[in-house]
This record gives sequence, structure tokens and C-alpha cells, in this order.
Amino acid sequence: MATRRVPLVLLACGSFNPITNQHMRLFELARDHMHSTGQYQVVGGIVSPVSDGYGKQGLVPAEHRIAMAKLALQSSNWVTVDEWESQQPDWTETAVTMRYHYGRILKEYEQSTRTNKDSSGSSSPLSSPPPQLKLLCGADFLNTFKVPGLWLDDHVEEVTGRFGLVCVSRGGLEPEQAVHESDTLSHHRQNIFLVKEWVRNETSATEVRRALRRGMSVKYLIPDSVLEYIHQHNLYTEDSERRNKGMLLRPLTKQTQQPVKTLDD
Repeated sequence: MATRRVPLVLLACGSFNPITNQHMRLFELARDHMHSTGQYQVVGGIVSPVSDGYGKQGLVPAEHRIAMAKLALQSSNWVTVDEWESQQPDWTETAVTMRYHYGRILKEYEQSTRTNKDSSGSSSPLSSPPPQLKLLCGADFLNTFKVPGLWLDDHVEEVTGRFGLVCVSRGGLEPEQAVHESDTLSHHRQNIFLVKEWVRNETSATEVRRALRRGMSVKYLIPDSVLEYIHQHNLYTEDSERRNKGMLLRPLTKQTQQPVKTLDD
């Protein structure tokens, strides 16, 4: 009998300032790749914008980033926006965010298993295996593990070992090299799925913000609904880009106070 596929949820954390078509393409590319392994069935995707406490320059308030992400994903029948991380008063470590979502996913799985058992009168040996949660990221994300003070060693171990990564190549970056150069990543390389993006898309939120500040067109780089929202609320101006100017990223300051870790755009 064929092995039943493991249900998989993909989680993307970041600024989403603003969300771009490229952000959403990562989910589609990752789902295709994970299905092609024959091991997984992707059952959901989560976009989790970072809280305002992150302290990144030019980061517009979370309420706007959440609203734009929801507008962008109206056309998706499997990727949703979750507000939990964005509503935290302080920046939340990626490992902590993953624990939160995995706990919620497991609770839903246990409830559905219990319901199915009650309705059938007996537990079925064909019941679906427990779901997994993996972090979806671009290849540049792997390089953040090497930034001094950005990640705690045990958080790198937890994210890569307990959960796992689905990493989509971007530009000329070589994620294989980042995995090779890190003992922790190399040890967990079977839990790190590298996805090659053959149709290049170099769109970055940074370039989108720069174009908007200069009055240039960003049509077809971000959804029309997001562009309309940006104009409606006058986001991404010279003034907004000065927000948090001169501040250290919260992960770097929090690290000096207690054990922690981080993620980026």
C-alpha cells in the first residue's frame, strides 16, 4: 500500500512591507516542489507579518501590512494571513512564532481525529499522519544564520531540526553553499528543502518602496488592490522611510538582554 502523504503547512515570516507578487509566488513554488517529493501534501500556507516592535527602518504600521497582505491573498484558496505575530507588543523570535502556529495546528488535528473516531466508533489505521510545519523562505534567509547576535544556536537547531525549511532560490544566491558552511544546517540538510526558481523574479519590497517614493510605477510588481490601498493611505513616502531611522533591529537589542533569535524581510 502506498505511503500516506504527510500534511504540511508552510509558514512565511517577514516584514511584508509591502507584500509583493514574489512573496506569493514563493508559496506556489514551494507547494509544487513539496508535492513532487511524494512525501508531503501541502494543506495550507500562512503569511505572518512581523510586529512593529521589529524596529526596521521604513516599516509601516502592522495594521497596514496586514490589510495589504489580506487584499493580496484574496485570490488564494490555501494561503491565509495570520495576525498573531504582528499584534505582539514586542518582536517575536521566529522559533517562538513557529511553536505558536504548530501548537494551534496540532490542536486542530487532534480535534478532527477525535471527531472522526467518535463518528466511526473506532480509530482508523488509515487516519492521516500528524501535520508538519515548515518555514518558507528565500535563499537570502539562510545567510541570516551567520549574522552575529541575530540567532541563538538553540533556535537555529529548533527551526531547522524540529520544523525544517523550504528555501526558494533568489537571484544569484547559492543556498547549497550556506548549508555546506554551517554545521547545524549541514546536520539537518535532509530537513532543508531547496527549491530552484527557474522563472526569475527579482522583485523586492525594498525596490517597490523606492519606486513608490520616487513616483514611479510598480504596477504588475504588486497586486492592483495593494497598490490602490497604498495610494489611498499615502504609504511609502519620504516621511515613512524615516520611521525607525537610527534604531537597531529589536533582535540585536533583545539578544543582549536575554537568549533570543531573528528573521527578516
